[in-house]
Amino acid sequence: MPPTPKTPAIPHPHSRRSLLRALGSTAVLGALAGCGVPAAYVRPGDRSGPDSSATDKRLAWSNWPLYIDTDDKHPSRRPTLEAFEKRTGISVDYSEEINDNDEFFGKISPALMNHQKPGRDLIVISDWMCARFVRLGWVQEMDRAHQPHVARNLDPLLRSPAFDPGRRFTVPYQSGITGIAYNRRRLGREIHQVSDLWAGDLKGRVTLLSGLDEAFALLMQADGVDIRRWTADDFHRVCDQVERQVRRGQIRRFTGNDYTKDLVSGDVLACQAYSGDVIQLQADNPDIRFVVPEEGAELWSDSLMIPNRAGHKANAERLIDYYYEPEAAAELATWVNYVCPVPAAQEVLAAAKDEDTAALAGNPLIFPDATMRERLAVARDITSTERLEFARRWNRIVGL
Repeated sequence: MPPTPKTPAIPHPHSRRSLLRALGSTAVLGALAGCGVPAAYVRPGDRSGPDSSATDKRLAWSNWPLYIDTDDKHPSRRPTLEAFEKRTGISVDYSEEINDNDEFFGKISPALMNHQKPGRDLIVISDWMCARFVRLGWVQEMDRAHQPHVARNLDPLLRSPAFDPGRRFTVPYQSGITGIAYNRRRLGREIHQVSDLWAGDLKGRVTLLSGLDEAFALLMQADGVDIRRWTADDFHRVCDQVERQVRRGQIRRFTGNDYTKDLVSGDVLACQAYSGDVIQLQADNPDIRFVVPEEGAELWSDSLMIPNRAGHKANAERLIDYYYEPEAAAELATWVNYVCPVPAAQEVLAAAKDEDTAALAGNPLIFPDATMRERLAVARDITSTERLEFARRWNRIVGL
């Protein structure tokens, strides 16, 4: 394993967990397809194509920007990926082309709907969008015989989401927590629960995430809901509560990842936030805290999938398994700073000679401790039949 680089203070792409801003054409396509439009759904027998992995040692991987380790001195180099290529002889065409879940859906959907090669062997998208692909039958089931490290090392908390029981079609690339970030010094007190956001001293100084898929689960947990099994009534009850806070001026605005600017400037004192973003903010401002509320928080993932008709399936499965080796997972974790889906990587980091790297092993936002793990849950996804109704109501509240 190459020397592990220090954690870079780099910004995260603002749309990594992109939001469903409005019911645009790709969203409508996805909703209708999920309802069973014959041209969209692909039956199991029509998903695979000839696999040339044995004779053609390459694969094409599409990922988000700034979502892999790079070399300090040569930013265009990717140490873990280069190590995989050297070991296996497989050449990886790595593309940072995914900037928004819905945008990428629109880009790749024509090929998948029409049973054509998608030009990509491996993709990384957010789990709520993965759920749409799985329902549409647009991804191939993975052969775990090619993935012993995945079978052995995948975090038990992530093994069986509602949209993909047993993770037959998806494997988490990186995970994260949606919780609450706040400025402890400026606020002058601790935050422990979501209800603390509605206190008088925070009036007009709170933001919530604007994305339906990003925001709803944490707010439901504050209401005592098991987000693995939430109902439509739970959703509408949360909307009622948020509408009340909007009317009384408690919520300053709804945001994408630009909530970080408001928190740093002091315009906002507390907000819904992603764990990985807060780690980066804390490097410059230790007064910024992240809390997993006492009622719980949502654990989510950006997951790897092999789309239908991919021509190098076995090569892609091999690359996925490589990133579940603790050494590779540890090196990736030092750069991405989200929740590592490979708990065994914690021991690797703890043994690192570099003090800053070793310290990451004790960061519960990368390796949640036992207390935090008890509060984390993976939310069931919004189904295609629910999405149109729920998006309309949520977007009216948010002002989209």
